[in-house]
Amino acid sequence: MKVVVVGGVAGGASAAARLRRLDENAEIIILERGEYISFANCGLPYYIGEVIKKRDNLVVQSPDDMKKRFNLDVRVLNEVKNIDIEKKQIDIYDIKNKKNYRESYDKLILSPGAVPIKPPIKGFDTPNVFTLRDIPDTLAIKNFVDERNPKSAVVVGAGFIGMELVENLHRREIAITIVELAEQVLAPLDSEMASLIHQHLKEKKVEFYLNDAVKEVEYREEFSLVKLGSGREIKTDMVLIGIGVRPGREN
Repeated sequence: MKVVVVGGVAGGASAAARLRRLDENAEIIILERGEYISFANCGLPYYIGEVIKKRDNLVVQSPDDMKKRFNLDVRVLNEVKNIDIEKKQIDIYDIKNKKNYRESYDKLILSPGAVPIKPPIKGFDTPNVFTLRDIPDTLAIKNFVDERNPKSAVVVGAGFIGMELVENLHRREIAITIVELAEQVLAPLDSEMASLIHQHLKEKKVEFYLNDAVKEVEYREEFSLVKLGSGREIKTDMVLIGIGVRPGREN
């Protein structure tokens, strides 16, 4: 049996490892568009905040480790472009070698993960605006903080990723402003619990604007001006977007 797993981070890597334990003879191929597989998503903000000191500690298994340990064919930087479910064939683009090829399968596991939502707001494509989802995103943010030494940051979105970014940027002694469309941070919490977090943010001198949204980011050489729907304008060194994710597929 030949099994192809699309996506090699948490779900895909776990599925491939479990399948190998169930079937020693199956041919198992992992196709991952990115450079890394099986990394600790939850630890990414804490590498930025230097709670996690070494980048290697973010990686649970390297591609070579997965190959040796589970006898898997792990192909990073390989992007699935099309799936023909009738013929059981996949069209793949090898990013590193810049070539297209085709692979057949008996069974297919889809675990493409998710990508950050980045709404079409003017200025969200400027150099000091970031999202956080994978290791390259993490390195981009940490390098910016290490090299540019920003004094201020605006975090758009106060869900779990946004709040972890707030925590770790604050740890780097960066003044934080949160912009959240809802009437409280961490929407899954009830209002009483959220009010305790609001109080804690005030104690830590973290500013936050609720029931508000970013309308534009005006990029300038030395700073950016974040313009809100309420009319407020926030001068900042960097902007981080954490408003959720969407399925990691093209269509």
